[in-house]
Amino acid sequence: MVGLAVRWLIGREDLSLRLRAGSVGAIAQVTFAVTTELPHPGRWLSGGEVVLTTGMGLPADPAGRRAYVRELVDSDIAALGFGVGLSFTDIPAELLDEADTCGLAVFEVPFATPFAAVVKAVMERLAEQQYEQMLAASRAQPRMTRAAANGGVQAIVHELSRASGGPVTVVDPQARIVAHGHTPPSDNVMAMIASLVAESPHGDAIADSSVIPVEACTVVVQTIRLGRHIHGYLVVELPGDPRALDQVLIGHANSLLALDFHKPRRLRAEQARVNTTAMRILLAGEYDESAARSVLLGAADSQEQVRVVAVRGSHDRAAVGEAVDDRLGGAGRAMFHTVGSDDLLVVVRGSDDIEFVFELFVDLPTDVRDHLRIGVSAAHDAGDLRAAADQARMAAVVAPVGGEPEDALRAVGRTLLCAPDVRRVLDTLAGVLVDPIVDYDTKHGTDLLASLRAFLEANGQWEHAAAALGVHRHTLRSRLLKIRDIVDCDLDSARVRAELLLAITARSGTDGETQWQT
Repeated sequence: MVGLAVRWLIGREDLSLRLRAGSVGAIAQVTFAVTTELPHPGRWLSGGEVVLTTGMGLPADPAGRRAYVRELVDSDIAALGFGVGLSFTDIPAELLDEADTCGLAVFEVPFATPFAAVVKAVMERLAEQQYEQMLAASRAQPRMTRAAANGGVQAIVHELSRASGGPVTVVDPQARIVAHGHTPPSDNVMAMIASLVAESPHGDAIADSSVIPVEACTVVVQTIRLGRHIHGYLVVELPGDPRALDQVLIGHANSLLALDFHKPRRLRAEQARVNTTAMRILLAGEYDESAARSVLLGAADSQEQVRVVAVRGSHDRAAVGEAVDDRLGGAGRAMFHTVGSDDLLVVVRGSDDIEFVFELFVDLPTDVRDHLRIGVSAAHDAGDLRAAADQARMAAVVAPVGGEPEDALRAVGRTLLCAPDVRRVLDTLAGVLVDPIVDYDTKHGTDLLASLRAFLEANGQWEHAAAALGVHRHTLRSRLLKIRDIVDCDLDSARVRAELLLAITARSGTDGETQWQT
């Protein structure tokens, strides 16, 4: 907002004004001029005005006149101009005394000086200031634009700091400093920014534009974004309230910063499209794969090996891919990914561990991350992408929802039962070989099924199975002979035992108890 000091107005020789009280208030900023003879003008004032009066409505008693001054002070006016020679030949002493006490500047307007001349001087100077600010903005904006073209973020920050007259800082979405002007931000300002970022909802930004008083300055914080992608925050420290010039220049700088941040993102997007095409060629296996493999080496480690990460459980897989791309970009990595109907596949280095993969997803909103299943393949040659993708998808099926990524090597022993076709076969097998044993147990109060399972899990070892059950081996042998009578199968065959164990396990609950369909 434009404004002029009271002392500037009093210093106008052509107006012949004379300061009579409240000299400490002469630095107050005038934003408007108004004349009034109301006995209680406070309710009609908004602050920053220079009020002109001849005292026609001034209370007659000293106490009322003091209250009149306090009402003006409470209305936050800039100064009081008292015209003499009409209602009063001199400004009342109690009014001047109260103004000195309150720090309100009071100046005398001689009879020869019309109030209109004072109002005109104020309004013309305010208009000049507005024009000067527009002129300054028109000069500063091209400088910032040239700075953006030639020097990027740091040059933009420098020009904005020069134009606004205060420290300017750019921080990333985690409140880490990216660039600052000649004067670095104060510790208090950085603590305030860090607090704002920490208190904002995860994955969301703080307010697009905030004006916050901090110590002896005002801090303007603007979110730097292009579309839904947030690049960071622009922090500008000003000595007072933001002027129109400040608002224009900060907005212009913000736009330039967003474009400059987005420039490498566009280049990454173009490269990612090439990388995706190479992945699809390798996954399809329908073309000469040598060229595609050479592209995929950009994601491989020094041994030319890669791992595939499969992500299931998100309806917006493209948004998940963007978050992963940001993390890989921060690590100086290229993005290799494909988005399918059921999952998202991402290629990382063969040497990357589960912790690295987990970190790729930490910036996702909690309500998205809590629904993901993430599987990671073993390390494969860059040309063997299909096998790596199959492993990753297999691991993702058994991965905990919202938990850590599942390594394919650790998933062994749980993956087969997660395939719907396999479960259907095993369920059919259970109906033939296992259900009759369950029926027998139900009718006779026996526990043959538990004995069979212990025997199978002990790989057909009588001693181990009997010990696990807490019975004599002859008792276990008797139970297994009974099972042979119920279902005609060869328990001496390793293949038969393996299929029986899978059939029983396929119907087991998470608590280890068998759940049979009825």
